Amino acid sequence: MSDTSSKKLPKAQRRDQLLDTAMAIVREEGTDALTLGHLAERAGVSKPIPYEHFKTRPGLLMALYERIDGQQLAALTEALSRTRRKLEDVAKVLSAAYMRCYANMGPELHAVSAALKGDEEMEAFYQRVLDGYVAFYQETLAPFCDLPRDTLRQRCVGIIGAAEAISREMLRGEVPETTAAATLSSLIVAWLSSRK
Repeated sequence: MSDTSSKKLPKAQRRDQLLDTAMAIVREEGTDALTLGHLAERAGVSKPIPYEHFKTRPGLLMALYERIDGQQLAALTEALSRTRRKLEDVAKVLSAAYMRCYANMGPELHAVSAALKGDEEMEAFYQRVLDGYVAFYQETLAPFCDLPRDTLRQRCVGIIGAAEAISREMLRGEVPETTAAATLSSLIVAWLSSRK
């Protein structure tokens, strides 16, 4: 239990502490163990506090995923700002960042995303997250191809699907991170270079 457990913290700081603790629970015990009651116990706070912040277990899972997603997007945006404006370079940065996020988070990120498929509210939330990634990739990659907007969007849907599958293989130890990133990067370049 940390010093921040029992003392009064500003709301944003308490939320961060709870999300840090939630990630530790997922890492050590799996998503099934992540309940608001268990979170309160592990964080050293009274039971109502996690309920005030997240309302429900789905609310907690969504907040946890949003946090991970926000960190990933910030890192990716920063990396892209330093990248030469060539398709091959942008594809490498996108791919490396995607795989680095999963390598850093380990299987916990896939576990949280799998747990988001439990009910209608969580499914809708997860679909919005995926749609956000598709839109981000579409906007980022549009200057490097002359594909019609709808075609580019569909290819970005495929790229995100491929990225998810490749990252799972990487986490299973079937492929090293560098190979996973290179595979995704080559797929991006090939799909955006082809009009078919």
